[in-house]
Formats: sequence, structure tokens, C-alpha cells
Amino acid sequence: MTTGATPKISRTPDRATRISVRSRLQDALPKIVLAPSFVITLVFVYGFIIWTGYLSFTNSKTFPSYTLTGPRAYQRLWRWTFESDPPSSWYTSITNMGTFGFLYIGICLVLGLGLAILLDQKIRGEGLLRPIYLYPMALSFIVTGVAWKWFLDPGLGLEQTLHQWGWTSFHFDWIKNKDFVIYTVVIAGVWQASGFVMAMFLAGLRGIDGEIMKAAQIDGASAWQLYRRIIIPLLRPVFLSAFIVLAHMAIKSYDLVVALTSGGPGGSAWLPSNFMYEYTFKRNEMAVGSASAIIMLMTISAIIVPYLYSELKEKSR
Repeated sequence: MTTGATPKISRTPDRATRISVRSRLQDALPKIVLAPSFVITLVFVYGFIIWTGYLSFTNSKTFPSYTLTGPRAYQRLWRWTFESDPPSSWYTSITNMGTFGFLYIGICLVLGLGLAILLDQKIRGEGLLRPIYLYPMALSFIVTGVAWKWFLDPGLGLEQTLHQWGWTSFHFDWIKNKDFVIYTVVIAGVWQASGFVMAMFLAGLRGIDGEIMKAAQIDGASAWQLYRRIIIPLLRPVFLSAFIVLAHMAIKSYDLVVALTSGGPGGSAWLPSNFMYEYTFKRNEMAVGSASAIIMLMTISAIIVPYLYSELKEKSR
């Protein structure tokens, strides 16, 4: 009996050890798999953000300079903004950003909500309309910009077509007019993003408890009151999410401007992203370009950080 008991006692620790090693490997496997992506993100995203911030405090021109010279690049940017006459490229860029951001985000939210409410009525052909509205978002900004450039070109697109049909008094030359060219960027951007916003609102509408709406209708609420006082307030998280996505897309809309207007007459359609690229890679002002990139990052952070704070605060409640 003693001989039979000995192997039983010796095998138990071995089995426990194997189970322990296996459990440790299972726990460590996700970390091992994610480690390369984490390191790459850490180096090539956050590392380059830190490097760009450092260059913005140097006197870098064509090539990086690592001698700190203070906030001269930032001073140049804002001196151009407030003291230049005529307006500088940076002043034009931030002015265009305000105009484009306000109209782009506002129109996309209103149009997306309207389309979502329309589709939420269970209309016929909803299955066909949804992909039609969403299709532009599947295109890149380059494709969207080129297509709208052809459409808005006075000698090629809408104006030329209407002239051939006999409406010779029609003129639409915004894409070549420095005072209106930024609005053509708004048109193209809204066309591409409004369907995506519609999908977000439609998902939010379909997630609202139908019993709440039925109770409001029983109490005598009209359709206008139902949407204004109940449904739209319940869509607040969707509004916030759509706003964050649209603001991020507006700030980095470099390729749409280049493809649609090539920067516009005399850079009149520039956004901060176009200014950053132009000064960093074409005008050999790397410090100034880095400073503008950091300002763009701070703008995005000023939008995202309060949103994340409100979301975390809401979850903690």
C-alpha cells in the first residue's frame, strides 16, 4: 500500500504546476499579442507627438534643429494673425476652420437627424435608402473632392450643363471665388458625412423604448412635442458622439481641400492642416509647421477631453 501511495503524492504537484503554468500563459497571451501594437502606437503616435512639440520650440527649417529657442514659432503665428495686413495664411486658415467647422458640423447634425427621423417612420424602400445615404462615407476624401471639383467647375460641371440646356444666366463659380471657395468644401463635406450621422441617429432612435413614446401619445402629446421634449433629449449621447466625430474630421480635412480646390485661389481655402503641410514640407519652416500642428492637437484635446470627462462621470453615476 505504501508503494501505491507514493506515485499518487508525486503526481499531484506536477499536475498543479502544469495547470498553474497554463493559466499564467492564458493570462499573459493577450498581453503578448497586444504588446507589438502597443509599442508601435507608443513610439509612432505619442513619440512623434512629443517630438513635434519639441521641434515647435526650436528654429527648425528644412531639417530638424534640436537647439531650443523658446516659443518663437508660436509668436510668429499669432503675430501674423493680429498684425498682418493683408491677412496671413494662418489667419485665413483659422478663419476658414471656424466657418467650415460651424457649418459642417451644424448642417450634418440637422440633416442627419432629419434623415434618421424620416427613415424611422418605417417608410417603404428604407432598405434601399439606407445604403444610398451611407454610400458617400465609403469613399475617401480624395474621391469626394475630385468628384465635386468636376461638378462645381464652371467650365465643366453644373454651370456648363445648365448653359447647354438654355439657362445662360445661371452662374455658380464659388470654387474659383476666394470669398466663397470654403463653402464648396462645406458642401462636399456635408454630402459625405451626413449619411454617417444619419446612421448614428437612426441607431439611437431604434434604441429608445417604445413604451415611453406610447405613454406620451396616450397623454396627448403631439408629434412635435414628442420629438422636442422626449426623443431628442434622449438622443443627447448620440449628439455628443456625432459632434466629436465631425469635429475630428473637420480639423483634419486636408485631403478634401487639396482634391477639391487645390487650396483655393491664393490659399483662400486653406485649413490649419493645409497650413501645417505647406510650411513644413514646401516652405521649409518646420518649426512653424510643428507649432501649428500642436495647436491643432490642443484644439482636438479641448473637444475630446470634456466629452470623455462627461462620459466617465455619467458612468460613475
